[in-house]
Amino acid sequence: MFDDVASVTLRSALHGLSMRERAIADNISNVQTPHFLAGKVQFEDALRDAVASGDTSEIAGARGSIARSLEPTREDGNNVNLDQETLAATETGLAYSLMTRAVNDRFNLLRASIGGGV
Repeated sequence: MFDDVASVTLRSALHGLSMRERAIADNISNVQTPHFLAGKVQFEDALRDAVASGDTSEIAGARGSIARSLEPTREDGNNVNLDQETLAATETGLAYSLMTRAVNDRFNLLRASIGGGV
């Protein structure tokens, strides 16, 4: 019932966004740590390709990857940019809220279709 393409895609997107939120929190918490390189999470391309295939097992397996940023570092070897991380945290939070709203709307639609009302 919840193994259709849309449900699996939403679940995978929420996983990728959650992974990104954790990486951003880690980056922000290490903004003053010498030689710390910011982590960046990429999952959208893998998810997009998996959705294009239409195979739910491939979509479910589309996971994000964390790579250390190769951006220039400060004198202490740290390359966390607090302004960029704050913006990324805001964007990711909004995207996560949108995905949770989509999941909620799907459940409301299901509830209405079985006669439970909205």
